[in-house]
Amino acid sequence: MKKFLLLVCCALAASTAFAQLPTFGIRGGVNFAKLTASSGNVSASTGSTTTFAAGVFADFKVGTAVSIQPALNFTGKGGNVTLTDFGTEGDLKTYYLQVPVNIVYHIPAVIGNVYFGAGPYVGLGVSGKAKGTDEQGNSVSEDITFGSDGDLKKTDFGLNGIVGIEFKGGLILGINYDLGLSNIANNTADNESLKNRVFGVSVGFKF
Repeated sequence: MKKFLLLVCCALAASTAFAQLPTFGIRGGVNFAKLTASSGNVSASTGSTTTFAAGVFADFKVGTAVSIQPALNFTGKGGNVTLTDFGTEGDLKTYYLQVPVNIVYHIPAVIGNVYFGAGPYVGLGVSGKAKGTDEQGNSVSEDITFGSDGDLKKTDFGLNGIVGIEFKGGLILGINYDLGLSNIANNTADNESLKNRVFGVSVGFKF
């Protein structure tokens, strides 16, 4: 009897541990990014630039309808701006390794479930490029650097929101919005501020 009870306890413990194992997924899509700039009492927003995002995520269930969802994404940001050095309109794209951690609520539906969630994110700038045309109409480009001696600060952090549909087969359709809270501009002598804003549309799959 003792051996039987021990076997049952082990089985229950194993099933409980298995139930807590996370599921994993991949996600990729298109980003529409802007920058908001301010200096003193003056503020403005750039036009939008189109870039991309791709990444992986884990989904840890903490209840029947709630999960914690960390991810690792390679995501594009930036904006369509007037580049002073080029004297004309230009396009600035920056790329970050970004880790969002969202608390996600799932609502069962006939086709699967509808989800929405939010949480913080932190990103590290890895590369960037500004492209435009000079006064003679020639195409010009310039690399964007990150760090204390670079064009932009290395770290970006803010809030992330997601909403979408997860179909029963694992297919995921979603949208997301990144609200940058940190000032990524290195030149703050004149109270200058530069923050990221990103709206994204994605397709993914949960295994």
